Amino acid sequence: MNRRPLLLGAAVTAAAVLALSGCASDPGSDGDGGDKAPSGPDYGLVTDGTLTICSEVPYVPFEFEGGDNGTDYTGFDIDLTVAIAKKLDLKVNVQDVSFDGLQSGTTLIAGTCDMGASAMTITDERKKNIDFSDPYYDSLQSLLTSVDSGIKSIGDLKGKNVGVQQGTTGESYAKENAKGATLVQYPGDAELWPALKAGQIDAILQDQPVNIEHEKADDTYKIVEEYNTDESYGFAFAKGEKTELREAVNKALKELRDSGDYDTIYDTYFAAK
Repeated sequence: MNRRPLLLGAAVTAAAVLALSGCASDPGSDGDGGDKAPSGPDYGLVTDGTLTICSEVPYVPFEFEGGDNGTDYTGFDIDLTVAIAKKLDLKVNVQDVSFDGLQSGTTLIAGTCDMGASAMTITDERKKNIDFSDPYYDSLQSLLTSVDSGIKSIGDLKGKNVGVQQGTTGESYAKENAKGATLVQYPGDAELWPALKAGQIDAILQDQPVNIEHEKADDTYKIVEEYNTDESYGFAFAKGEKTELREAVNKALKELRDSGDYDTIYDTYFAAK
């Protein structure tokens, strides 16, 4: 309520009080007699009413082009994000970005997007530059190669060229365990898979679900080994920012798990067929 300065004098003071009473605004009014629309939570979004997410595409089955959800993209991460956004009464806009810039936190702090959704493993190193949501997916690493490569395990990689995605936990695992191998870095799976098929590398070490998709697509390639690295994926946020949004995402994620909607989305991409 606006308060006008009181003037000296009893009569004037009384008149001022009456004027104040007449001008008092109803808490539900916009000051002009109309109803004020209730304001929603302040998520600090890049675009009002829209959850802008950054993701490196393609990374099947987590994110790839297509679908009918209105974003031009689909996949487990995308569909789960759309379900979360629906609970927050928000639309979704997907920005295709470099994974390296995303996992380092630079893309998020630059304000390109509100949230990263790109099959990103939660690690202590990344937590230095990124705030993560609660975990939403547990993953393994795996080794994919051609059926006639002679490679049966990570111990057979000495002298071989092994493709890894730059800045990933797969690359870290390969550095520690693929003794004697030459690691060849690529920006993403979109470059790794063609390189393997062209014979430029002998194997790919990366997230198991992605290698499973390649194994399904071409039976001349197979996963020869899996590695339990206790990895969980999380949605990423700029460090020290978007606290309300992160809490709202966690709440929506829990609701989706409790309702069974999470399982429905999960089974679309990972259920045995």
